[in-house]
Amino acid sequence: MTTTFIKDDIIAQVDKLPYDLQLRVLDFAKTIMPKGVKGKSLLRFERAIPSDDLELMSKAIEEDCERVDASEW
Repeated sequence: MTTTFIKDDIIAQVDKLPYDLQLRVLDFAKTIMPKGVKGKSLLRFERAIPSDDLELMSKAIEEDCERVDASEW
C-alpha cells in the first residue's frame, strides 16, 4: 500500500460520514499526532544550565519527588 492510496482511502471513507462524525475523526487524528520536538533540536541548549544548578535540581528531585504523602489527596 502506498501513502497516497491510504490518504485517498481515508478521504473517501470520511467523505461518507456525516459532519459530526467527520469532526470526531479529525479530533482523533489530532490526538494521535506526535507532539513536541526531536531531541536533536534541543542540543543547542546543552550546557545552558550550570552544573551546580543541575546538581541542586537532581538532589531536590531525589529528596522531594520520591516521598508520598498519603493525606495529600
